[in-house]
Amino acid sequence: MKQRVKWVLSAVMAAGVWSAALAQVQNYPNKTVRFIVTYPAGGSSDVMARVIGQQLSEYWGQQVLVESRPGADGSIGMEYASRQPADGYTFLLGNFGPVVAKPLLTKVNYDWQKDFAPVSRITISANILVVPKTLPVTTIPQLVALARSRPGELTYATSGPGSMSHFAGEMFQQLAKVKLITVPYKGNALAITDLMGGQITTMFSDAVPAMQAMKTGKLRAMAVTSEQRWPFTPELPTLAEGGLKGFAAVNWWGILFPAGVPRPIIDKVNADLVKALATQNVKSRLGDLAVAAISSTPEQFGAFMASESTRWGKLIKDAGLRVEP
Repeated sequence: MKQRVKWVLSAVMAAGVWSAALAQVQNYPNKTVRFIVTYPAGGSSDVMARVIGQQLSEYWGQQVLVESRPGADGSIGMEYASRQPADGYTFLLGNFGPVVAKPLLTKVNYDWQKDFAPVSRITISANILVVPKTLPVTTIPQLVALARSRPGELTYATSGPGSMSHFAGEMFQQLAKVKLITVPYKGNALAITDLMGGQITTMFSDAVPAMQAMKTGKLRAMAVTSEQRWPFTPELPTLAEGGLKGFAAVNWWGILFPAGVPRPIIDKVNADLVKALATQNVKSRLGDLAVAAISSTPEQFGAFMASESTRWGKLIKDAGLRVEP
């Protein structure tokens, strides 16, 4: 009898909690929602957040305030977001660097699996392998042959340790069985400038800076890092088409809540994100950044991030990259 009473009480309590959560989501949001970005204002992540935030604001009738919290390759914004109330009124634009790469390379004060609740992946973007026009290669096999003939002489620029440009370069070396010298920069701009000047041999650049630099006639685009040809540069082959089977290094962005946000709110935001990302306006404006709009369930996004951690963790180990304590 006592067991039955306990079961009934538990069921009543659970029903009460669920009813409260449903009531909360039906009234959500009823005030300004903060959208944390881990990079400086004016950059691609900031623009992306404003495009999506504006569409959500139209759906909700509430302001979505984009708030930049840059620093330490995105880890400052990640830590800040992880400490916000789990009431659904603060969410984060996370991406490959601070979510996956940074924790694999150094100690950070957050754990995406414990401190965040996945909502949806929202965008992906390929990098572009570019070389100076003065480099005597026009195909990936020619570039690989040149690197093999001059081991440890050719260089590749990165936009910082743990960036996609960095990991793409490491993957290239592993699959091509070549040795390049890594030259880290703080961002894409200076690296592109030195690449055009011939001080650097190669770079797996973010798409937009590479596409802009290609127009100067000083850079040659060799391939894209995606598994399939990139819709914004359909004329460029993939690295796999160039002979490096299995090459795939694609940057991505997604929405995360601080851990503990009620599931009905997560589901509502996920549904509205899916709707927003399917609109022509959002897809077109994101296309200006050379990123493709996508969406996922929270479970799919969580599984994807786990697979990314495993995949790139293996690359770090195989490449012998130094992991800071």
